[in-house]
Amino acid sequence: MTLVQPPMMVNGGNHSARALRLMIRDLTRGRQGIAEAGDLKVRPLETPGAGVRVGDGSALIHGVRPWQGAYTQTNIGDAVVDVPPTGPFARTDLLVLRVEDPEYEGKRDPRREDIGYFHLVKGVDQDATVLREMTAIPLARITLPRNTAAVTAGMITDLRRLANPRTERTLHTVHPTDTEKVPAQHGQWANWPKEAAWDLDIPVWATKATIVVTLSGLRAEAGSIYAELRTRLGEHNAPPTVVDDDGTTTRRAGVVLADTFTLPPAYRGTRQRLAVQINQIDKYGDGDLAVAKGTTVTAEFQFTESPV
Repeated sequence: MTLVQPPMMVNGGNHSARALRLMIRDLTRGRQGIAEAGDLKVRPLETPGAGVRVGDGSALIHGVRPWQGAYTQTNIGDAVVDVPPTGPFARTDLLVLRVEDPEYEGKRDPRREDIGYFHLVKGVDQDATVLREMTAIPLARITLPRNTAAVTAGMITDLRRLANPRTERTLHTVHPTDTEKVPAQHGQWANWPKEAAWDLDIPVWATKATIVVTLSGLRAEAGSIYAELRTRLGEHNAPPTVVDDDGTTTRRAGVVLADTFTLPPAYRGTRQRLAVQINQIDKYGDGDLAVAKGTTVTAEFQFTESPV
């Protein structure tokens, strides 16, 4: 019989370590990396020296052998990893979280030695990001100039990836029924149209926000128009998109506003107001821009999680 019996699901069974590893593999859908955005971040020592520190966090590491399964590792408190100084030549090192299971590689005795540990691979290529021959996940690449003994922040390249990054995506639509022209205070930013505003609950785990707002069927009339439109989330203003129309008769136009930005920690777990804003500049046109019956506003918000 070749079936690996499920671990911890029946009383009196004989459960192998491999069965648990395979269950972890299935639950993670074959992915590996850190568990949450801030986990296992590599930083210089508090007083820069010949080493680095790895912060709190957890990770999932998949074995390199077929059907080896996946391992979990957790670090509590800073772990210091020595980084030997360089001599007359520069050197690039790769810092990984490694698992050395003697059933598959190495000779460590789990009764006396840790099979999971932080491991510095010295002298790798300058753009190295992975090591395929060992069970490990990369945490950082450390690029040391020649004759260097102290590791500083500028020498550390973050290589962490989330095993299962979270994503939350929502879509809102608005169909104005009343005509609403651009506010009379041309030459300055104003919220418009009034229905294109939403209160967004930002997840506590979100590190990036992507916002796409599409305004279709804008009504333009009575002359040429030049206007800038943007989104504003909390205190963050997106780069503007321009409507530049030299027509004279009544016509319809569409515009897409898009922005991706890193959410500051103060925004996470809070409610922030998102609004569409316009700045019509009369110097380049004196027409009227309005939303009216037949206008559709579509807003798509996506929050994602990435290492910080």
